[in-house]
Amino acid sequence: MPKAEPFVPVATRMRPRTVDEYVGQEHLLSDGKLLNRAIRSKMIGSMIFYGPPSCGKTTLALVIANEMNAQFITLNAVLDGVKELRAAVADAQTAKSDQLRTILFVDEIHRWNKAQQDALLPHIESGLLTLIGATTENPYYSLVGPLLSRCQLFELHPFTIEEIEVMIRRAIEDQEFGLGSLKIVLSDDALRHFAEYAGGDIRNALNALEMAARTITPDKTGQRIISLEVAEDSIQKRAVRYDGTGDEHYHYASAFIKSMRGSDVDAALYWMAAMLEGGEDPMFIFRRMLIFASE
Repeated sequence: MPKAEPFVPVATRMRPRTVDEYVGQEHLLSDGKLLNRAIRSKMIGSMIFYGPPSCGKTTLALVIANEMNAQFITLNAVLDGVKELRAAVADAQTAKSDQLRTILFVDEIHRWNKAQQDALLPHIESGLLTLIGATTENPYYSLVGPLLSRCQLFELHPFTIEEIEVMIRRAIEDQEFGLGSLKIVLSDDALRHFAEYAGGDIRNALNALEMAARTITPDKTGQRIISLEVAEDSIQKRAVRYDGTGDEHYHYASAFIKSMRGSDVDAALYWMAAMLEGGEDPMFIFRRMLIFASE
């Protein structure tokens, strides 16, 4: 995406295109790891990426498609169904006649019901489609067994503060896709603030950086100085990742109980505060505490 399109957010322009450009997920992509070997040898099979929101599932799928020189088709399980899947299959058949492989990316794949998931099976089995599914839920509970048996599972972790700092620095220096032409001078404490308050979301950090850079008045030398004060004004703390009806509900409750069992006061307070901030019913927490007290 050329730099002549400044209306395209920097977070989109800075999306990595190769494995070497991708930051994070070292447990999957460092040298010698299975997924890294599979991508470099172009021996990619169907797979499921699962992990919290904004941990790079879609971006990694795009990187894989680029590395494989494959046709990339995206479906969203919230909006799309079997009709759209049939259209994707038709596109894949056309691509196959041109000796082109098709990667089908299904976002929020856990939202598809059993019949919709089953509709994928013959096309995965035949090799017409290479599926990359993305979910924030535990795939063992949200996906049907036949689909799981045909896919490799890879868990993605939230981006660390250090990884987000790397991407921020890269965006500041990149003249073609990033903000290099704006002559940004970012203080160390402002960099840290962007990275910490992004909540593991690189997109959030880069969008805030761009907002700060484009709204600050350059000094006499043309530099745009972003101080901690400017950074604090440009990014808000990301909401707690907590869904009272999904897997996070049970993960947080389990972590809360385990912290109390281990007499870890700080951890217990953290998990309780996270649940409350996420909108959990206090009565649920009290019941957990009563159960713990009766053990």
